[in-house]
Amino acid sequence: MPSLYTEIEINASRAEVWRSLVRKDHWLKWNTYLYDLTPNRPFRQGDRVLLSVKRDSSEAETEIESYITRLQPEATLSFTYHAPGFKSEHVFELQDLGRNRTQYLHHIYFSGALANVFLPFIRQDEQQGIRRMAWELKQFVERY
Repeated sequence: MPSLYTEIEINASRAEVWRSLVRKDHWLKWNTYLYDLTPNRPFRQGDRVLLSVKRDSSEAETEIESYITRLQPEATLSFTYHAPGFKSEHVFELQDLGRNRTQYLHHIYFSGALANVFLPFIRQDEQQGIRRMAWELKQFVERY
C-alpha cells in the first residue's frame, strides 16, 4: 500500500499538542495545509468532516469529504476519504517522549485501483504539505 509519512518532535506535553490538533477553529492560526470548512463542529468518531487541502501555495484548494475513523484522545486521530477507485487515510499519532516532549507522526495511506495513477501527480506536494503542517503545529504549540 503506498503511503507518505512525516514526524517531528514538539517541546510540549501530549495534551497541549492534542488540544491544538483537534481545535479546528484554531487551524487557520497555524495550519496552511489542511483547512476545516466546518471549524465549529468538534471531531467525533464516525462523523463526516468537510476539509480543504492546499498541498502547495500555488495550487487551488481541493475539498474532500472525509469521515473520522479513529479518535483516541491525546493519542490518535484519523480520517478517511473515499472516491471511486481511490481511498486515502490520514493518521495523526502523538507519542509521549517524557519531560514535556511529544513525537507527532502523520501518515497518509493510499489504496484502491486508482491510487497508483493519482499518487505520482500528488506525492511530492502532499509530502511537502504534511511536513509543513508538522512544522507549523510545532511552531504554534511551542509559542503558547
